[in-house]
Amino acid sequence: MIRDTSHQDTAIAAPPNGRLKRHAAWVGAAVLVAALAAALLSNWRSSDASVSAARLRIAEVTRGTLVRDASVNGRVVAAVSPTLYAKAAATVNLQVAAGDTVKRGQALAVLESPDLSDALKRETSTYEQLKAEVARQQILARKQKLLAQKDADTAEIDRLSAQRTLERYDSVAQVGVIAKIDYQKARDALQSAEIRARHAAQAAALEGDDVQLALKTKTSELERARLSMGEARRRVDELTVRAPVDGFIGTLNVQNRMVVAANAPLMTLVDLSKLEVELEVPETYVADMGLGMHAEIQLPTGTATGKLSALSPEVVKNMVLARVRFDGEQPTGLRQSQRLTARLLIEEKPNVLMLQRGSFVENEGGRYAYVVRDGIATRTPVRLGATSIAAVEILSGLKAGDRVVVSGTDAFDKAERVSINQ
Repeated sequence: MIRDTSHQDTAIAAPPNGRLKRHAAWVGAAVLVAALAAALLSNWRSSDASVSAARLRIAEVTRGTLVRDASVNGRVVAAVSPTLYAKAAATVNLQVAAGDTVKRGQALAVLESPDLSDALKRETSTYEQLKAEVARQQILARKQKLLAQKDADTAEIDRLSAQRTLERYDSVAQVGVIAKIDYQKARDALQSAEIRARHAAQAAALEGDDVQLALKTKTSELERARLSMGEARRRVDELTVRAPVDGFIGTLNVQNRMVVAANAPLMTLVDLSKLEVELEVPETYVADMGLGMHAEIQLPTGTATGKLSALSPEVVKNMVLARVRFDGEQPTGLRQSQRLTARLLIEEKPNVLMLQRGSFVENEGGRYAYVVRDGIATRTPVRLGATSIAAVEILSGLKAGDRVVVSGTDAFDKAERVSINQ
């Protein structure tokens, strides 16, 4: 007969109540961990890829004021940088060298032009000749006026003599001392003298007008000759090229004793007392730009502010040149052609949904963003609005408080759901 195993059984005492409670707590924790692990495992299985959170940058959607701006490159240029040209075909005699400091009005070059010098001599000779003719005409005018006045005075004397003769005849004609026919002759003589006197006076007046007109014609010719001489002298004076402003010689386009054509560039003068910043702005921003727009210029010594003062009308290599004038006093320590960066403040949009800018703006044209919820990044359609250097406007697809992967989405490979590992 086979015996049972009852003689091997050992009685175990029941554990106290405290040990039972701790045992139950451990069991509950294990169940919770198992549930979380199951949930994570479920999420991981439902995602298309898995990426480490260390490779991503996540930002939160907020509401605030979006300052629309653009970061551009530029260089320091002189606000006044005139280029001097040859006024005529001539031989150049340089008086300065590149880099020389010059003052306003200082002679920089002298041009030799025999044609202009000869033209000035001809005009001067013509002017002097006409000047002498005008003086001669003035003398002739006085002589002709004197002769005309002499004739008028003689006629007036004859009239007075005839009038006195008639008056004598009148005094004796009543007593019959003089013949009637002599009396009539005296009256006719008076009338004839009056006519001659009147005509002589009119002729004198006309002669005065005639000589005055002739003198005026000669004077006009003299004035025309004077203007021509002045123009010839001005062109000769322009052969001496002078500095229009204080500054220094930037570049020389010619060499000493070189023969140049008319309107050929000679040199460039740079005025460093007035500097501006020339910016290269992408043409995509040009439609929103306007004169007076504010700009922040990054200098080695800090930040300066300015306003857009000029905008080029043409596009060169997808860029438009713009000039920025400094507000207030010009910053110190600037150099010609120094490279700088600037921030153009295009627009302010208050109370908009905005998100930190990242590579997601360029990826897929900014039409999708990955929203992070419970460790899963979900590909979500979005619509973006205005953009700035640091942020973008959210028009639809996201709400305030959403956490979005703004950079590092290149590894997602357009997956719909991506698990993010901590």
